[in-house]
Amino acid sequence: MIYTVTLNPSIDYIVHVNHLEIGGLNRMQTDIKLPGGKGINVSRVLKRMSIESTAMGFIGGFTGTFISDWLSSEKIKASFTGVKDDTRINIKLKSDQETEINGTGPVISDEEAKQLKAQFSVLSPGDIVILSGSTPPSLPVGFYKELIELVTSSGAEFVIDTTGEDLKIALGKRPLVVKPNNHELAELYQTSFTSVSDILPYGQQLLKEGAKYAIVSMAGDGALLFTKEAVYQSNVLNYPLKNSVGAGDSMIAGFVGKFSETNDPIEAFKWGVACGSATAFSDDLAAAELINKLVNEVKIKKM
Repeated sequence: MIYTVTLNPSIDYIVHVNHLEIGGLNRMQTDIKLPGGKGINVSRVLKRMSIESTAMGFIGGFTGTFISDWLSSEKIKASFTGVKDDTRINIKLKSDQETEINGTGPVISDEEAKQLKAQFSVLSPGDIVILSGSTPPSLPVGFYKELIELVTSSGAEFVIDTTGEDLKIALGKRPLVVKPNNHELAELYQTSFTSVSDILPYGQQLLKEGAKYAIVSMAGDGALLFTKEAVYQSNVLNYPLKNSVGAGDSMIAGFVGKFSETNDPIEAFKWGVACGSATAFSDDLAAAELINKLVNEVKIKKM
């Protein structure tokens, strides 16, 4: 079983306004509310690949009910830990420029945190746990590390999709795959890149520090897959860009979902690129029809 863990999920309230006037009255052209959170996005894309997962994390209040009802309508299994505070709302304001206003997240009590950790007792070898996104500020520093220790002690694999110190600490625990973009990778190693070749030694460093596989997304330059044997680069699919939210999560879903079926990192990378691209070319997360179309257009070359 694949488990996705979203510690700080949200309702993403996406609002379109023509020519935003700061300080004035603005009227929405369109708006939509979607369940948000990186792990939740992964579960939704896995479902579109016909791969089952269980969504875990903290939800609370009427906003949490919205998320659980939505996942239920998509027939996605969920095993959330209920909290007293409301799940946050993130505002994605799309106008001449795109502006985001993200909520902080609920206060998580010690007892609620213990309840979530207790759910990890169901894990067994062969399971994959995907840990994604930010943590609510009320959780203690190192909470991801505690969860990783629970995963590895059960014999299950884990994937970590976060940045900074949490990612650095996780590398030594041998994650199945990590997926920083080129900017996050540069920040992690306090450097900068001016070409794809500049990225190569740092992607390989992720493996040296413990990751089994590493994917580095590079927007207009495609993506790189680092394995112990070689480095591979994907082509760039040329369609109108509609949506950057969730593209990275979709790439994780594509890679992990296909890897769980085939144990083939190259084929998994191909599906990761297709899923990430399909979301980037859609208003919401990738649809199955578009994923299946794009996977035939993805070309992987060995560098």
